[in-house]
Amino acid sequence: MVFPPTYPRRLDRIDLLRAVAMLWMTAYHFCFDLDHFGLIHENFARDPFWTWQRSAIVSGFLFTAGLSQAVALSQGQGWPRFWKRWVQVAGAALLVSAGSALMFPNTFIYFGVLHGIAVMLILVRLTAGWGGWLWPAGALAIAAKFVAPMVIAAIPVLEFLNAPGWNALGFISRLPVTEDYVPLLPWLGVMWWGLAAGQWALRHRPHWLGSDGAPATGLKLGLVVMGRWSLSYYLLHQPVLIGLVSAWVWVSR
Repeated sequence: MVFPPTYPRRLDRIDLLRAVAMLWMTAYHFCFDLDHFGLIHENFARDPFWTWQRSAIVSGFLFTAGLSQAVALSQGQGWPRFWKRWVQVAGAALLVSAGSALMFPNTFIYFGVLHGIAVMLILVRLTAGWGGWLWPAGALAIAAKFVAPMVIAAIPVLEFLNAPGWNALGFISRLPVTEDYVPLLPWLGVMWWGLAAGQWALRHRPHWLGSDGAPATGLKLGLVVMGRWSLSYYLLHQPVLIGLVSAWVWVSR
């Protein structure tokens, strides 16, 4: 499908949706940092109040990534441009691993959200032609999360899938100990749904994704810019937050 020439190449509403996820992520990480420095006491690994928020935030990022891929493909984005962006995402994932290894050497991030996105982007690109089959494919990917523990318990030889490296697939019976973990299953299903939703909207409701025609100003402009620079923001927000909380702890002594 060729993207209508009357539409802008960037679609404000996708950027706005991504910005909402980014702001939510910032609030979540700020609370996480307060807990890390002992200013509050929360169980981010087990308390449903926090685990469900994390799932919603990751879902927001992956769903908008799927939407963006639908738009990029409709605009005729070629593989060279795709790989240029992919290298940025993969490079950022390596930076996250290096930074987390310095701060959390025993639980560093080896397959977090950026690592997952880097792999999923390739898979989504290769499967974009599945059309309506993306919906059941996404459902199966999500369902695999709940089926995996029973399958591994019934077939013990599959226990190796819990090991680092293999557990990037997400077909596991126990969660690894790491600061961030976004495996292919079930999360590829969310990105597939984002791609399918984007393809449907471009065919039937393109105005849902486009801007309202008026130039973005004020708060809306700020959110749109944030959404467009999501990768840079993702890399910088935690060092800034950690620096601010560290400074507060130091000043308060």
